[in-house]
Amino acid sequence: MRVAILPLALGTFAIGLTEFAVMGLLPQIATGLDVSVPAAGTLVTAYAIGVVVGAPLLTAVSLRLPRTRMLILFMAMFAVGNALAAAAPSFGLLVAVRFLTGLPHGAFFGVAALVAASLVPEERRARAVAAVFLGLTVANVLGVPAATALGSVVGWRAAFAVIVVVALTSVAGIALLVPRAGVGTPARLGAELAVFRQRSVLLVLAMIVLGCGGLFAFYSYIAPVITGLAGFGSDVVPVLLGVFGLGMTLGTVLGGRVADRVDPRRVMVVLLAAQAVLLAAAVLALHSRWLAPLVVFGVGLLGLALVPAVQSVVMDAARDAPVLASAAIHSAFNVANALGAALGGVALAAGLGLGAPSAVGALLAAMGAVLAVFSLRAGTRPAATVDA
Repeated sequence: MRVAILPLALGTFAIGLTEFAVMGLLPQIATGLDVSVPAAGTLVTAYAIGVVVGAPLLTAVSLRLPRTRMLILFMAMFAVGNALAAAAPSFGLLVAVRFLTGLPHGAFFGVAALVAASLVPEERRARAVAAVFLGLTVANVLGVPAATALGSVVGWRAAFAVIVVVALTSVAGIALLVPRAGVGTPARLGAELAVFRQRSVLLVLAMIVLGCGGLFAFYSYIAPVITGLAGFGSDVVPVLLGVFGLGMTLGTVLGGRVADRVDPRRVMVVLLAAQAVLLAAAVLALHSRWLAPLVVFGVGLLGLALVPAVQSVVMDAARDAPVLASAAIHSAFNVANALGAALGGVALAAGLGLGAPSAVGALLAAMGAVLAVFSLRAGTRPAATVDA
């Protein structure tokens, strides 16, 4: 089963490269396509919008396919999108391609998590989900710096070409290694949509938007904060980004293990409350060169430790119709990304100082913790069976 999960993790590794490596390649892309760096930042936004739109849309239109075929389709689309990006002759076309490439992102994550969970005994499913997400965290720690370095030396188009190879390798691995039996039958749209009438599912999605918005309020402005408050030079920023990635990786592993042993709803409450406290403390702690790296590591750890618990709660709530709800998790994460970055930027623009994004993050995480408490009190109720 570990072998079967490997190509799924490789797929999330490719997705992590595409989502985050472009941030390090913006100067090269801007120069190559004759636009400003701020204008090139549209590539990040276009991809995020694609994720939000594509997760429910692509999942809904492909529900009749077996889950293994869904995974192959989504990752093949991802490979094609990156190939088109590598060959895009103009900036406008590249923006359009980035939007299209983002469409299968959330759909792949959602279905891959369900498939991984179906391949192991129920008491190990959160760890299986965590193993899939490790591809994303490893991409942040190792893949993104490597892709950025390659793009700087050979050109940004080469980085996209490498992602195509990784995505196609994932497609081949899924086709060869992921068993077709035991990974779910074709779903019914009516039953999948009915899940969103459940209070427990809506609470978790709202909790992600607010609670994880706190993570992104902090992370979006990590470079100016650690240079302006902690006094590090710009050359230290990549190192601390690596520290953040290490925290994410460890958080993913630990979060999976804890969510298999403890009620994942309780895990959500504890993690978001701890994140709120840490981000509040960060307003002062980030002034210290000794404490700043610990804060960066801790925020990454707590943020990603939440993911296996969230996935487990949604699978419990959705029961026999979890596909669309699982994909919606990743739309919610990207809405959280946009919300956190926007509110952190508003606080900075208002002149509240470089500690403001952390304070905003603490408030959002605390609001997420409150919703997690409501989710805990709601308890786990079986999803209603609805005929399509």
